[in-house]
Amino acid sequence: MPRHARLCIAGVPLHVIQRGNNRERCFVAEPDFRLYLALLNELSARLECAVHAYVLMTNHVHLLLTPQRATGASLLMKHLGQRYVQYVNRVQRRSGSLWEGRFRSSLVDSDGYLLRCHRYIECNPVRAGMVDDPADYPWSSYRANAMGASDPLITPHARYLGLGESDTERKAQYLRLFEGEMTAAELSRIRDATNGGFAWGSPHFISEVERALGRRARRKEVRIVPPRGTSGLSPV
Repeated sequence: MPRHARLCIAGVPLHVIQRGNNRERCFVAEPDFRLYLALLNELSARLECAVHAYVLMTNHVHLLLTPQRATGASLLMKHLGQRYVQYVNRVQRRSGSLWEGRFRSSLVDSDGYLLRCHRYIECNPVRAGMVDDPADYPWSSYRANAMGASDPLITPHARYLGLGESDTERKAQYLRLFEGEMTAAELSRIRDATNGGFAWGSPHFISEVERALGRRARRKEVRIVPPRGTSGLSPV
């Protein structure tokens, strides 16, 4: 079966997930995390992909980025994956694939959804039970976005900058986004969009994506057709 073309539009944020093959570890020691981030910093600048949020888990990666070219994200993940695998294979004296096939992704509506995607990504270690506070996990963008820590990899999105007129106000508003927990329904929608390769956002945003790309950007609705000769109505 032919693979569906990835949904990607220049200038539209993209949530990317790449998992280790068979859910195995991609990062074992601190130098592994540091090298991946260094490669991501180098390649995202070269390929014009602005990174807004990220988290490196032990066996998968989440990125929220905006490519300036439609092919930017695919090229970034291709070269990043290849160079990191070369390093892992050399250090661990192994061979073969490290990643689980193609990376998964979804276009993200910047209006009302992008900052929720920030939260989904940066709270991953908390949901996994690795830490109690996202600030305690060193391999994510949370400290930069919420606490002002220096991180050359991060390029703030316009929606983030719009949280306040000053850095202090933006950080305070950003922290408020993390109050309470995300609902199961919202978590499910984000995962469904990313794993399915759909767009995540308002109905208007999804329709605009479909119009721009000339293809479906949402899960196809399944219609239940009643048997012939019945009205489809439940009995009284």
